[in-house]
Amino acid sequence: MTSQMVGSQPDAAEEAANKEKKTAARSSVFAAIFLTGMKLVIGLVTGSLGIISEALHSALDLVAAGVTYFAVHFAGRPADREHPYGHGKIENISALFETFLLLLTCVWIVYEAIQRLFFKTVEVESSIWAFVVMAISIIIDFSRSRMLSRVAKKHNSQALEADALHFSTDIWSSAVVIAGLFFVFLSDKLQIPWLVNADAIAAMGVAGIVTYVSIQLGRRAIGHLIDEISPTLVVDVTQAADNVPQVLKVLDVRARHSGPNTFIDVTIALEDGTPLDQAHSVAEQVEAAVQATVPKSSVMVHIDPIKQTILT
Repeated sequence: MTSQMVGSQPDAAEEAANKEKKTAARSSVFAAIFLTGMKLVIGLVTGSLGIISEALHSALDLVAAGVTYFAVHFAGRPADREHPYGHGKIENISALFETFLLLLTCVWIVYEAIQRLFFKTVEVESSIWAFVVMAISIIIDFSRSRMLSRVAKKHNSQALEADALHFSTDIWSSAVVIAGLFFVFLSDKLQIPWLVNADAIAAMGVAGIVTYVSIQLGRRAIGHLIDEISPTLVVDVTQAADNVPQVLKVLDVRARHSGPNTFIDVTIALEDGTPLDQAHSVAEQVEAAVQATVPKSSVMVHIDPIKQTILT
């Protein structure tokens, strides 16, 4: 017994979900374009490594947001003969690509920060514009991070979740840059030269935050690509199937994720000699129970006839 897999044509609910996901991804692209341009201009004018690193970070966010948009677009295509499980794993590939981009950015930021701390001197201007641009960045990042998180959670989209995590870390990294600029400002006012290094240190703080989150994103993306599942999922599916009347035992549970969908195979034991129509009814009940436990799941139920005395 199997639930209907992603059909050749998406239904109205799937169309609405795909449209909402693409709208969220598209708005993220436009926000990234605005922030990248704003940070780059102010960073070059003030000479702040913190802001320039943030501009580069936002530029890669722009690339990542573009990749996310196309990933969401193609992942929403229905299953076909070549892709019977659908195209959902494109979202996981997108998240992994974002991870590589962010790690490359971190390498550059750390390198440039070390250069400024130990090998060369760059004049940094702690102007009001620097504080304004970072404050605007925090406001925009906060609003779009919440929006992306809401849509990602609603539709179980890893690509949008990765994008949301990207921009939530931007909030913290922008706060770090503001702290760095504040210490540069104090250096000018209080005539404490070593405080100038705070900007480079702040940039390394940005790199540390981004590296940590990137590793988490990359691990989750790889996990989905190699069909890693949570042990809790197996336990929940087993309990749901085991609670169906006439199921003697749940013999096996297998599952794999493909984008927002989860494909589950359940093998159950029924009493040997159970009439076919009754066995079919039990399989439908197991299917419904598992789908109620795991939303957006496609369930295949296999039945093994077993003498109840064998299990006791």
